[in-house]
Amino acid sequence: MDDVKIGEILLPGDKDEQERQETRIKKRFWPVLKRAMRQVPFSRDLVAAYYCALDSRTPAKVRGILLAALAYFVLPLDGIPDFFVLVGFSDDIAVLTAAFAAIRGHIREDHYISADKALEDEPEMQPAG
Repeated sequence: MDDVKIGEILLPGDKDEQERQETRIKKRFWPVLKRAMRQVPFSRDLVAAYYCALDSRTPAKVRGILLAALAYFVLPLDGIPDFFVLVGFSDDIAVLTAAFAAIRGHIREDHYISADKALEDEPEMQPAG
C-alpha cells in the first residue's frame, strides 16, 4: 500500500463526515475487533485509539484521522479482504500504523485504562498466547 493511498484514507474530513464515520465505527468496531484479535498485533493500542477518537477532548484533526483509520478497519470493503487469513488485516494494520504515527502523543493514559478495562471485561477479546 503506497503512502499516497494511506494519506488519502487518513484525511480527517469535515464534521459531517466525522459524524458518519463515528456512527459506523460505534456499530462495527467490536465485532470486527473480535474477528481480528489474533491478527492485529496491537489490539490494546487499537482499542485505546477507539476511545481517543470518541473523546470530545481530542482535537478535531486528531479525531478525524483516527475516525478515518478506524472506519477503514471496520469497513467490509478495503484493499485486501479481511477474510484472507494472515494477510487480510495487513492493509488495515498499515493504515492504523500510519494513523498512530500521525497522532503520536494524543492517545492518553485514560484511553489506555479504558482499553484495558474493555479487554479485561471481554475474555474472548484477549489475544491468544
